[in-house]
Amino acid sequence: MSRSKWKGPYIKKTNLLKNNKNNSKYRTSTILPSFIGHEIYVHNGQNFLKLLVTEDMVGHKFGELTMTRKFFSFKKKK
Repeated sequence: MSRSKWKGPYIKKTNLLKNNKNNSKYRTSTILPSFIGHEIYVHNGQNFLKLLVTEDMVGHKFGELTMTRKFFSFKKKK
């Protein structure tokens, strides 16, 4: 279920501040067109991952674009 259009996009006010070092712990914030071309560091639960915002990302959430779990694969037997 998506957010209704009359409410507008959700964005945390701290993401819009200029003195913020572009670190975002708020993965639920929507990516706005004003973020295009900026490097934003998004928290994945353990550390901050660098995210370069492009036009294709506008309208999505920051949390959709960062992995929170470590990739696992079974090791081959010799």
